Amino acid sequence: MRNSLRETTVIFFSVIKWSILSTIVGVAVGLSTTVFLKTLNWSISTNNQYTYYYLFLPFALFFSAFIVKYLSPDAEGHGTEKVIEAIHQSSGRIKPIVIPVKLIASVITIAFGGSSGKEGPCVQIGGGVSSVISDILRLDDIDRKKLVICGISAGFSSVFGTPIAGAIFGIEVLFIGCLLYDVLLPSFIAGIVSYYISSFLGITYFYGSIKFVPVLSEFLFVKTIFAGIFFGIVSFITIEAMQLSKDISDRIRLWSPLKGLIGGFLLIILTFTFSTKFLGLGLETIKSVLQGGSVLWYFFILKIIFTAITLNFGGSGGLITPIIFIGATSGMVFSNLLGLDRATLSAIGLVSVLAGTTNTPIASSIMAIELFGPSIGPYAALSCTISYLMTGYRSIYPSQIIGIVKSTSVQVEIGKEVSESEPKIQTRRKTLTNLILGIIRKLKNGR
Repeated sequence: MRNSLRETTVIFFSVIKWSILSTIVGVAVGLSTTVFLKTLNWSISTNNQYTYYYLFLPFALFFSAFIVKYLSPDAEGHGTEKVIEAIHQSSGRIKPIVIPVKLIASVITIAFGGSSGKEGPCVQIGGGVSSVISDILRLDDIDRKKLVICGISAGFSSVFGTPIAGAIFGIEVLFIGCLLYDVLLPSFIAGIVSYYISSFLGITYFYGSIKFVPVLSEFLFVKTIFAGIFFGIVSFITIEAMQLSKDISDRIRLWSPLKGLIGGFLLIILTFTFSTKFLGLGLETIKSVLQGGSVLWYFFILKIIFTAITLNFGGSGGLITPIIFIGATSGMVFSNLLGLDRATLSAIGLVSVLAGTTNTPIASSIMAIELFGPSIGPYAALSCTISYLMTGYRSIYPSQIIGIVKSTSVQVEIGKEVSESEPKIQTRRKTLTNLILGIIRKLKNGR
C-alpha cells in the first residue's frame, strides 16, 4: 500500500512539473513564432507589391548564406533536421544565436522568392527557446531533451494551427516507427498553448472542410490504395531530389555565399522559363487545388526543383510547406487519373506526401482531420500509411533514427541514423521453395 501511494505521489508531482514546464515552453514558443510569422508576412506583402521582386534572389541567398556561415552554421538548411540532430547527438543543446540568425535568414530567403517553408524556422526557434529555458532552469540532459521535443511540437502547432498533430509530430519525427510516450503529455500541453498564444496574437490558419467525400466502398478503398502508392513514389522522388541537390552542392568547392548567388540566378532563369508560382511559400496554389482548382501536371515536379535549389544553395527555411505544395498538386493530378474529386485527393495528397517524406503517418493522419474534417480521416490514414511504407528507410531528415523494421524482406540495423543505414534486401526464394514443397507433400499425403 505504501509503495502504491509513493508511486502515485511521484507521478502526481511529475505531472505537475511537466505541466508547468511545457506551459512555459508553449507561451515562449508561441510568442517567438508569432514574431517570426508576422515579420515574414509583412516582408512578403511588402515585396509582392513589386512585379520583379525575385530579381534580388541571388543577393538574398548570398546574404542568407553569409550570416549563417559566420554567425551560426547550425541555422543552415531546413531547421527541423538540425533540431533532430541536436536531440540525438547533444541532448538537445542549441546555441541561442541560432534563434535570431534562423529568423533573419529565413525571412530574407522566403520574402524574396526562395522556395522554402515557415515551419522549419519555427521548429528550430522553438527548439532554441526550449534549450535556453533549460539552461536557465539548469535541467539535466534527459529533461532538456524532453523540453526541446516540446519546442518542436509547439513550433509545428503554431505554424499550421494543428495542436494535436503538432504534439504527435514532435514525438514521432525523431524515430522511424517509434513514439516517445513519456513526452506525450508535455508535448500536447506545449502544442495547445503555443497554438492559442499565436491565435490570440492574430495568426490565422487555413481550414478547409472537404465537402465531397464519397461513402466508403470496395472500389474507393482500392483507389485509395493506388493513391497511397503514387504518393509514396512522389515522396521517394522528393527525398532523392533533395539529396541529389545536396550532393551536387557539396561537390562544388566554392565559398557558400557564392553558391547562394549561383542558386539565385538559377531560380531567376527557371522563373522566367515557367512561372512565379513556384517561388516563396506557394500558399495561393495550395489553397486553389484544395478548393477544387486545377494546375498543370508538372507543377509538383517544378516545386521539388525550386525547393532543392533554394535550400541547398544558400537559402534558409523549412521543407514541410513545399512538401504540402507538392502533395496537394500531385493529388490534383492523380485525381484526374482515378476519377475522384480534386479537392479530396489534393487534401489526401497533402498529408500523404508529408507522411512519406518525414516518416510521420500518425501525425499526418491527425493533421488531415484537424485541417479538413473527420470525414476524410479513413482515406487519409490509409494513404498516409502506404506512403510511409513506400519510402522505405529514407527521409528528408537524415538524422532520424530507425526504430523498427518496415518490412522483413529488407534487413536494416535498428538504432542507426537514416544517413548511416544500408538496407539489404532479404531473398525469399528458399522460403517460397519450402512452401511449395510443403504443399506438394500435403497433396500427396491427401491422396
